[in-house]
Amino acid sequence: MEVSIVRQRLMQTIDRAKRSAAERRSRSDEATRVYAGFLDRTAVPLMRQVAGILKAEGLLYTVFTPAGSVRLMSDRSAEDFIEIALDTSGPEPRVMGHTSRRRGHRVVEHEGPIGGAVADLSEDDVLDFLLKELEPFVER
Repeated sequence: MEVSIVRQRLMQTIDRAKRSAAERRSRSDEATRVYAGFLDRTAVPLMRQVAGILKAEGLLYTVFTPAGSVRLMSDRSAEDFIEIALDTSGPEPRVMGHTSRRRGHRVVEHEGPIGGAVADLSEDDVLDFLLKELEPFVER
């Protein structure tokens, strides 16, 4: 194959990769902005409501808000928590739920997306996720 053809195709690939990366950064920046509002107005208040109700039922959980996420953690074990955070590592930014639960001497972890696009998330999406993930914690 001629060097000029290889060079031309390589340059097209480099240009395409640069455009794709710029678009991905733009989507991530927008998702981060939208997610910050979602966190402040929806996820954190809802987690605090859930923690308050759990506390009233004798199940002690505390809400933490490390940078860019919210975590509902058991007061009995640091390995028992449910966390919501933004993942911008993939082609499309997604709000991810991460659950960690201690079972005997091992820790079981689960991670998956919550709802659809970041801008479309609702309180119901978060509440559905929390209720589903809380079941193993409250069944004891």
